[in-house]
Amino acid sequence: MAVEFLTDRPGDAAATLILAHGAGAPMDSEFMNVVAAGIAAAGIRVLRFEFPYMRVRRDTGKARPPDREAILLDTWRTAVRECGGTPFIGGKSMGGRMASMVADELGVAGLICLGYPFHPPGKPEKTRTAHLEALQTRALIVQGSKDAFGTRDDVAGYALSPQIALRWIEGGNHDLRAAGRDKSETWAMAAALAAEFALGETSQSPAAAATSLRTSSGV
Repeated sequence: MAVEFLTDRPGDAAATLILAHGAGAPMDSEFMNVVAAGIAAAGIRVLRFEFPYMRVRRDTGKARPPDREAILLDTWRTAVRECGGTPFIGGKSMGGRMASMVADELGVAGLICLGYPFHPPGKPEKTRTAHLEALQTRALIVQGSKDAFGTRDDVAGYALSPQIALRWIEGGNHDLRAAGRDKSETWAMAAALAAEFALGETSQSPAAAATSLRTSSGV
């Protein structure tokens, strides 16, 4: 099945990022709209798409659970193929997790995950990190320090690939919202970090980009 892209900044751009939605909200949710616009404003073309179950939900108005993992991964392969070139890939929560599972296979420019679901809420023993230990693709994970899917303390104990840079939204939850701060502020921070990473990978050596991203532990 072909994918349909929603495009931000269709003109001249320094890089392209394909961005997928999370499990419960579509590609044009408020979060996705704000973050995509922020990344595009930095000079990056952003292409958003929906997994098959979300497209059916849009057409019928009826909630559906996410597709099986194999379908989600195949949809990512289709999206990268139809985009052409060597894009960055990533997404919100589930969308980013699925992107991380095909990043090495597809040889993409880089990976950007916004709120990675390291484990189900309340079940820290059921980690979703095995493939991240050997990830070869340069990656950025922007995570809320109080995310129920993986707090700062949780993630500190994981053996993640050195290719992964972590940036923290202090006090942030899984939607990268933080108490006492307007969501537009923290979402703009997430967009800025994503754009910084993509532009850094486009213009710098991997070592230089990694250094610039690891100098600060939280924002």
